Amino acid sequence: MTEPTSLSHTVPLSPEDARQLELLRAHRRAHRQQSLPKAQVLQAHLKVSRPTQGQRLADRVAATIGSWRFIIFQSTAIAIWITGNALSGSGAWDPYPFILLNLLLSFQAAYTAPAIMMSQNRQSELDRRHAQNDYEINVKAELEIELLHEKIDLMKEKELLALTEAVRDLTAQVQKLSTQRLGSV
Repeated sequence: MTEPTSLSHTVPLSPEDARQLELLRAHRRAHRQQSLPKAQVLQAHLKVSRPTQGQRLADRVAATIGSWRFIIFQSTAIAIWITGNALSGSGAWDPYPFILLNLLLSFQAAYTAPAIMMSQNRQSELDRRHAQNDYEINVKAELEIELLHEKIDLMKEKELLALTEAVRDLTAQVQKLSTQRLGSV
């Protein structure tokens, strides 16, 4: 009773699957050979530096500007500005082309747009780190699942070999008993 050392002959893989599997194995080997211990590797991946004061400010600006409360407040303020100037007639502080309002809105856009971009860039970096961690976890899980499949296949083969051996033994015993009966009759 010989045990197979490789299951490649029992589980046929397409060339593409075999290539993917080899790439996954190479990726895992590369991670195993890194000089850092696993705990340090995990900490390095999960380490998120504390945001600077400017980053916190950018996050607060983006959260404020991107809220419905701000949109409603700003729309109301603009409506009041335009209505107040239109009803004031010749004594308006910002007459019809509303140049001062346009200046204030341009000033607001000039300062909020970079703050929003900084916040989005920081969030994008965090998302990249999370995606990288998820990828590595998925690769490891896939390899572990592959290993479990191989173990189950090996166990099935062993069980099948044991059952085949038991059937042979029982067949031999039945033949032996039948020849003994025929010989005694």
